Amino acid sequence: MDLHTALFAHAERQHAADLAMAPQLTQDALTLTLKNGIILSVRYATPDAYSLRWHSGADRSGAELGIDTAPTHAHLATTPNHLHLSDGRVVADPLTRISATPEDNLSAVIAAVLADPLMQSHA
Repeated sequence: MDLHTALFAHAERQHAADLAMAPQLTQDALTLTLKNGIILSVRYATPDAYSLRWHSGADRSGAELGIDTAPTHAHLATTPNHLHLSDGRVVADPLTRISATPEDNLSAVIAAVLADPLMQSHA
C-alpha cells in the first residue's frame, strides 16, 4: 500500500467528523476538504519527504500555507521541515516531525488547521 492510500484510509477512519466530503485520491496526492472550508493537499514521497499545503475557500482563492521538507532553510531549528506562512515568511515547523509517522503528521496538521487555519498563533 502506498503512503497516499494509507493516509486516505487514515483520514476516513480517524477524521471522518473533520471532513466536509470524502477524501480525494489522485496520482500524486491526497486532497482533503475540511469542515471549516480548508482544502488540504497532502503529498508524501517518503515518510520523511513531504509537502502539506492548505488553502481557505473552495476555489482555492484564499491564503496558502504549507509545511514541507525541502532542505532550503537550514537556519531553522526544525530543518528540514518548515512552515510557509501566508505572508511569505518561513518559520520553524510547529506541527510535524520527520521522525513521526505520516498518519501522526497528518493528524497534527488537521487538528491545527481546524483550530487556526492561518497559523496566527505561530506567526
